[in-house]
Amino acid sequence: MSRVPISTYRLQIRAGFDLGAAARVTDYLASLGVDWAYLSPLLAAEPGSDHGYDVVDPSRVDPERGGAEGLERFAAAARAAGLGILVDIVPNHMGVATPRNNAWWWDVLARGRASRFAEAFDIDWDFGEGRIRIPVLGGDDDLDALTIETGPDGAPELAYVDHRFPIAAGTADGTPRDVHDRQHYELIDWRRADDELNYRRFFAVNSLAAIRVELPRVFEESHGEIARWVREGLADGIRVDHPDGLADPGGYLDALAAATGGAYVLVEKILEGDEELPPFWATDGTTGYDALADVDRVLVDPLGRHALDELDTRLRGRSQPVDWATLIHRTKRAIADGILHSEVLRLERVTPDPNAQTADALAELLACFPVYRSYLPTGVEHLAAAGDLARRHRPELADELDRLQWLASDPTTELAVRFQQTSGMVMAKGVEDTAFYRYSRLPSLTEVGADPSEFSIGVGEFHRRQGMRQASFPRSQTTLSTHDTKRGEDTRARIAVLAEVPERWEQTLGRLRELAPIGDGPFENLLWGSAIGAWPLSRDRLHAYAEKASREAGDSTTWTEPAEEFEERMHAAVDAAFDDERVAGTIAGFVDSVAQPGWSNALAAKLIQLTAPGVPDVYQGSELWETSLVDPDNRRPVDFDERRLYLAAIDAGAHPPIDETGAAKLLVVSRALRLRRDRPELFTRYIALPALGERARHVVAFDRGGAITVATRLPAGLADAGGWGDTTIVLPRGPLVDVFTGVRHAGGETPLAELLARYPVSLLAPADADGR
Repeated sequence: MSRVPISTYRLQIRAGFDLGAAARVTDYLASLGVDWAYLSPLLAAEPGSDHGYDVVDPSRVDPERGGAEGLERFAAAARAAGLGILVDIVPNHMGVATPRNNAWWWDVLARGRASRFAEAFDIDWDFGEGRIRIPVLGGDDDLDALTIETGPDGAPELAYVDHRFPIAAGTADGTPRDVHDRQHYELIDWRRADDELNYRRFFAVNSLAAIRVELPRVFEESHGEIARWVREGLADGIRVDHPDGLADPGGYLDALAAATGGAYVLVEKILEGDEELPPFWATDGTTGYDALADVDRVLVDPLGRHALDELDTRLRGRSQPVDWATLIHRTKRAIADGILHSEVLRLERVTPDPNAQTADALAELLACFPVYRSYLPTGVEHLAAAGDLARRHRPELADELDRLQWLASDPTTELAVRFQQTSGMVMAKGVEDTAFYRYSRLPSLTEVGADPSEFSIGVGEFHRRQGMRQASFPRSQTTLSTHDTKRGEDTRARIAVLAEVPERWEQTLGRLRELAPIGDGPFENLLWGSAIGAWPLSRDRLHAYAEKASREAGDSTTWTEPAEEFEERMHAAVDAAFDDERVAGTIAGFVDSVAQPGWSNALAAKLIQLTAPGVPDVYQGSELWETSLVDPDNRRPVDFDERRLYLAAIDAGAHPPIDETGAAKLLVVSRALRLRRDRPELFTRYIALPALGERARHVVAFDRGGAITVATRLPAGLADAGGWGDTTIVLPRGPLVDVFTGVRHAGGETPLAELLARYPVSLLAPADADGR
């Protein structure tokens, strides 16, 4: 049986923090209480890549990340510290930004269909008339700017600006344009990619070309090194990035299990609503975005929904609140008609007997698809739901929609396979990367894996969901922050307070809009709400966030056609937050009013996540306050020396205050992780614990089989009400010890004012299990 982690700690491995640097913090991770180190992708990636998801050579560990020797040293250090190792892998695509760096891609460009790697990439050769279309030109006239250069191996290469491409044997004579016209690739205007691209990508990223791991040879050549890591004890488990892009995710996971001897495997799978993982997948669970949504929403006050809805409606100049389903249908359809239209047209080409309505109907089905994808025959009901909705939206397409729904329901057809691969692309780009930036009534709700239309959940519903996780996928990962989250966990924790003080927030936002007008109300709500959550932050960070968020939203400006006047106002508003005393004072005053309840939410969220069912992950550095914004902000370097010092002080007996240092969070994280690691028998079940009294709605409490979590919720309202009053919680009979404070409790009916006298959270264990 494979090893299973009790907890994980994600490390972003890159040139600036390579495997050698990671090896040097393994002792710190062990002292923190971590069970497994969790590494970002390690295979050779595009030089300079900070994330590693653009693999160019699957046969070796990236030299910039430490190489094979670096992995061996890291593994030795991890084993010496008692840590297991989980590694992230990328089976869906490869990096092709610099063709020479990717031997597979270079060979295909040089040899075309005759290349032994031609089948590895998902290329529609017939549509390209035997050539791969590469969208790098600033305009089609730029073909006249091509030159012939000598490559590092002495062979001639076709050059365009800083791009270099191979020249097929025997075709180097004539003008550069003549040479280009004889190649197995065609350089085209980058704008033509939306309609004319003929290779599948990761979403709409032209520099990430999809590969066909469903073919045994491609799987073996792309996974041989990964299998070696597991076989030689360099890794214990695998995290699979973006399985939804694969032709057959279930078959892939079976092949991965066979190659790794059934190692622990997680899948980066986003579940919508009540959707569940396919039961036949060879996986231990997801990477935890579903858990993130649960934890966030149980800490949001449902009483704030109406006021925030009304504010959002006024900001939009509407009479009725925006409908989430209507919004995402519009954004998904725009993606299907825009940056992913080439994928829709490829679906049209593999549809039997296409007609004038086929592409339009396919795009409508994709826009109406309710989840990321199906796994036929599992999930055929989602296709039926999409068909029903599409017919309501476009009754004139009913007959073609009926035909396409029937064709796409047959898993043996190419249309069905490709439709399933494409629906997830449209969902990700239309929802996460567009609608999330337009739907701003409470910015913390627009998070990866979450449904922003679900404003909050009650404690009872939260308990139900955790009980389901314990019963179904108890080895699934849970998380609050990742390299992909739109905001760090503690940024969201502070933003959640806005639901408790919506009137104050409306007044503050109004003042900011008056002093530093931008001219886009929903975006201003998003920008200033996110800034409040992450404050204090640097000018550069806020400028970068404002630019990315506004262009992703696409309402007032875009990436391809920036609106100069709008962006000038936007950046002036950001500067005003630092240069205008009135703006800075407005921000500081509001932050001061929500800082303490925000920190209370942060501690509550972290304790719940670390002790609830599943395998909790701690994203690098988030044992102190994690106030990041969207990437690349959430991939900044971590000061491990600072964290070592704080942990040493806590271990020496310090009880840190809840303040800007975040040391109180480190106390919570270290004690919870140590208790889970050292006393796993205390975490074997899930039972909700009742609270009694007038403030009972302000607590989340559960018993994991001996370890008991008690966490404050809705802290601003609790403070306004004068505290806990006579509210009690019924605990198992003691003696029990709070592992954060060392205070002992007899159990039974216990006043929350007593239990939570020092911190807004408590982790209780049998008195002989003090995890300090």
